Amino acid sequence: MEQKKDKPYGKVLVVDDNEDVLFALNMILKPHVEAVRVTTQPARVEHYITTFCPDVVLLDMNFTIDTVEGEEGFELLQHILTLEPQTSVIMMTAYGDTEKAVRAIRQGAVDFICKPWENDKLLASLLAAIRLKQSRQEVFRMKEHISMLSPHTSDIIGQSPAMQRVFAMIEQVRNTDANVLILGENGTGKDLVANALANPSLERGAPYVCVDLGSIPETLFESELFGYEKGAFTDARQAKAGRMELADGGTLFLDEIGNLSPAMQSKLLTAIEKKQIMRVGSTHSRSIEMRLICATNADIRRMVREGTFRQDLLYRINTVEIHIPPLREREGDVKLLAHFFLKQFSDKYKKNIDNFSEKAIHKLQMYNWPGNVRELQHTIERAVILCNTSTIESANLMLLPINEVQEITDKLPTLNLDELERRAVSEAMKNAKGNPQQAAELLGISRYAIYRKLEKHHL
Repeated sequence: MEQKKDKPYGKVLVVDDNEDVLFALNMILKPHVEAVRVTTQPARVEHYITTFCPDVVLLDMNFTIDTVEGEEGFELLQHILTLEPQTSVIMMTAYGDTEKAVRAIRQGAVDFICKPWENDKLLASLLAAIRLKQSRQEVFRMKEHISMLSPHTSDIIGQSPAMQRVFAMIEQVRNTDANVLILGENGTGKDLVANALANPSLERGAPYVCVDLGSIPETLFESELFGYEKGAFTDARQAKAGRMELADGGTLFLDEIGNLSPAMQSKLLTAIEKKQIMRVGSTHSRSIEMRLICATNADIRRMVREGTFRQDLLYRINTVEIHIPPLREREGDVKLLAHFFLKQFSDKYKKNIDNFSEKAIHKLQMYNWPGNVRELQHTIERAVILCNTSTIESANLMLLPINEVQEITDKLPTLNLDELERRAVSEAMKNAKGNPQQAAELLGISRYAIYRKLEKHHL
């Protein structure tokens, strides 16, 4: 017995004043879609939209005898999209011209078909319109989910259990003055968590100052964090407040705190403990009161064991710890984020790209994402730029194959940490064809860190 093939999902409403057209379309479409409804009465459209809930409406443009301008169809198109904006509408007419087709697309139709139609082209257009409706529904559900998140974490997208635990921790901590240490790999969104925690400062008009410690040379650490007086050094033509002084009464976010040298750790610890800073070139201290949020991608406790990070400083900065999971441990979030970035970059580059193919989604979900959300964001942006159709295909996603990632690790026979790092950086630069930003993504480090490592290893 022959196995019955599953019909693709999709309900279609056909609106046309010609009974023969309705009969023909009903016969053509029934084997290919879930359900078909037909009507010759435009006044019945609202009833079908609200009760039948079609995915696609095949809409004739003229219903009054001897009318060929299509105004009736354009009015009905607007009425349908007002009732249900996600519905895909395909306009049909026996009096087609380029001007009408362009106007129909501009007013919200997804396609324009002239009668008599070719069955294959009609079905292809219809099935594409059904997929578009599904994509719109999925994006709408994602937006609904995001809007239901706490307003304080609405910039952080995620529905996985791992991220829900992060959201819960943020809500518990954000209205306290506890110092927070945010841990997580590069690209996981530590800065977004810090922003969510700092919202109370912003809401009451208090300062929120961010410092990327990975980008500050050790020689400038004191002047950047503590400020300086006029004449403190050659270029100090006027006094300048440091970042800690600017954050007085609010929140100070120190990103990449694991990069601090032992000497700088000592000076930071003193400032935190005494709640006082002294500008470079000054003879008196200034009192400061602020909340401290720190972040690092480093294994901070291993650094303490190895003596490269002060244990007493760790105690001061981690009253509460928030661990952000890597993207590979956030089940379901890759697809959610991919659609979010697709909408973002399609709008940015003014492209009509609204979906991913099944193979593209599978490829995204199977990838390990060493650069986490930041890498996914860059990947989708690159795919949108390269894509020339309405759907992102697997070929548009320029990802390093998993076996090539394994080859990189297989080429590292030594256990010397410096040598491992040098080789890893070298291999990453090779695979990124000399592009430091892409190499940083492959290594899971920041763009500032990659330049330091290239200089360190003379690469």
